[in-house]
Amino acid sequence: MVAQIKSTVRNTHSTLLCDIAGVAALVVMLVVGLHLPGLV
Repeated sequence: MVAQIKSTVRNTHSTLLCDIAGVAALVVMLVVGLHLPGLV
């Protein structure tokens, strides 16, 4: 099972990085959106 996970990560490395960047951007937008009413 560990070998399957490692091979999957190796095969989808660039896609995985793009997905992580997208998730990070969504988290930043969520945090900013939640704090925005307090700033106005």
